[in-house]
Amino acid sequence: MPAPAHLDPRLLRAFLAVAQELHFTRAAARLYVAQQALSRDVRRLERELGAELFVRTTRQVTLTADGERLVPYARHALQAQDDLLTAFGRARPLLVDLNSPGMATGRRVLHRARELAPELELMARYESGLTGAAGELVAGRLDASFGRFAGLDPALRAGLDHQPVRYEPMAILLPEGHPLAERERVPLSALAGETVYAGAGNPRTPEWTDLAHRLFDGRGIEVAAPAPLAVGAEEFQRIMAKTRTPVLAVIEFPAMPGAVLRPLTDPVPLSPVSLVWRKGLAHPALDALRRAAARIAAEEGWLRRPADGWIPAIDSAAMTGAAS
Repeated sequence: MPAPAHLDPRLLRAFLAVAQELHFTRAAARLYVAQQALSRDVRRLERELGAELFVRTTRQVTLTADGERLVPYARHALQAQDDLLTAFGRARPLLVDLNSPGMATGRRVLHRARELAPELELMARYESGLTGAAGELVAGRLDASFGRFAGLDPALRAGLDHQPVRYEPMAILLPEGHPLAERERVPLSALAGETVYAGAGNPRTPEWTDLAHRLFDGRGIEVAAPAPLAVGAEEFQRIMAKTRTPVLAVIEFPAMPGAVLRPLTDPVPLSPVSLVWRKGLAHPALDALRRAAARIAAEEGWLRRPADGWIPAIDSAAMTGAAS
């Protein structure tokens, strides 16, 4: 069969969604279309290419050799279409993950980017942690996120670029009535003998748990064992009130009823925050996001490390060797 003279981009988007999800129902939900319509588009693409792209059974969906071969071409074709629309002022919305509602750094950068480029659409998403967002970035389901780049698996980092945004001072969230809650600042040495929650067991935030282990190592502080994940502020507050376990946080962590937030000192531990995006992504809203991050960092000294600041060597290297 001769190659088709034209391929509808919609068919390629349908193909890529199924190729990434390997599940027709999930792919249809992601594209906001009926599963029947999605299946019809995939079959039409297979007819036009004269190739079977998927092996479908009642248990699973897998890519054929031709399907594997098509994936990079489909991505390049759709990126080219996005680039063309962007060049003529018709850029699609940029999907920006802010980790969790209430977290200040990413939200402030997003708001500044909207001020810098009011004609563009930047839409917030919440993936809970950078590891949770990174796979979505590589797959093209998200465009940008914020977090600790050095804490990602190297295989994920290979498909991503980042721009340092902030060395955010870390803090400890303490239940009211805790002996340390009366202090204005909490030296790390005062936490010796404490067990502190740092997201252990949460598959979306292992980069944060790893940072806690590096910080607590040799200081007599234990990372709390994995616990059922509390989703939402109300559940988080309930579990904290029940367990009364201190929580490792950052200095601009949202206020929680029944708890107090205290800066950590001696040394001041720093959470390295980067703006992270998929390698090769070209979008005017990403440019605005990068400009916004750089401007706020310059205005507020976000990238100045205090003399008594602590950061792992792996993070220091990542923050100084980022994309320009």
